[in-house]
Amino acid sequence: MLDKLAFIENKYQELNERMMDPELINDLEEWQKVMKEHADIEPIVMEYREYTKTKEELEEAKQMLYEKLDDDMREMVKEEIKVLEEKLSKSEDALKILLIPKDPNDHKNVIVEIRGGAGGDEAALFAGVLFRMYLRYAERHNWKIEIMNTNEIGIGGYKEVIFMIKGKGAYSKLKYESGVHRVQRVPETEANGRIHTSTATVAVLPEAEDIDVEIEPNDLRIDVFRSSGNGGQSVNTTDSAVRITHIPTGMVISCQDEKSQLKNKEKAMKILKSRLYDMKMMEQNAEIADMKKGQVGTGDRSERIRTYNFPQSRVTDHRINLTLYKLNSFIDGDLDEMIDALVTSDQAEKLQQVG
Repeated sequence: MLDKLAFIENKYQELNERMMDPELINDLEEWQKVMKEHADIEPIVMEYREYTKTKEELEEAKQMLYEKLDDDMREMVKEEIKVLEEKLSKSEDALKILLIPKDPNDHKNVIVEIRGGAGGDEAALFAGVLFRMYLRYAERHNWKIEIMNTNEIGIGGYKEVIFMIKGKGAYSKLKYESGVHRVQRVPETEANGRIHTSTATVAVLPEAEDIDVEIEPNDLRIDVFRSSGNGGQSVNTTDSAVRITHIPTGMVISCQDEKSQLKNKEKAMKILKSRLYDMKMMEQNAEIADMKKGQVGTGDRSERIRTYNFPQSRVTDHRINLTLYKLNSFIDGDLDEMIDALVTSDQAEKLQQVG
């Protein structure tokens, strides 16, 4: 590990020198690339320097024990050694985490797709609860929301809702939300007070950039039709809705929320690119999928990941066996405690693999 850290520090110094080069400043694209690489490794270098400094201080303190010291001074040195050993251990743990390979998509915006599953109208209502939960979570982090497509059932529920969350590190936090979410509660329409179980599926996709996926125009069939949404007359009387079919995969994306056909087409293309990129990533990861099956961050969409139990006001994440008894604040977007625990668990699993 120390050899790798020394190499990274040398690289950091080289990048520092390159950033001062007037010729580099004239090449904006290359300059941005160097700046990003510099920013990516800076936390590792700062922690490594702190680790090296602490290690030197510890060696000096240990050497002092060989000198002629009175009892009080010897006890002070022993206490300092104990403090420095703890500090060194913490610094080493921090470096191990910093050296875990980064997910290249962590910095990206996300496209979230929520669909009502088993349970009819109650499942669609639960999809609406999840939708509002993620909106509130995004608001708490000052992230922006863009609605891509909705299919409402008219009583506050959704058969399907697709939206984008724009913000730094959105994917790094929300990627753990992919999977089947289960709700246990008494529906408003239930006269006998029986608890029903319904599900909704969540898919979290990193927003695909143009360099991530290439789409041939000949591979697309684009149809326009009249919107059936609640958009007023101007929406319903023009062919503003767009349906894009990706012929090689058979993937179909429809968007009808905007009054403009062009805007609906742009949104549909964004969703298509992200789904194709997601498919590409899943194919790349297929070889190691069996090894990773038990991991937190695999995002297996068929996996039941969480239960929301309304009568007991609890939410349980089945991947890390964590139960929180604060359902109301949780569905109001207070997800940080759960997401932080998922991140920590994922890091621990990756550390075991690296170690």
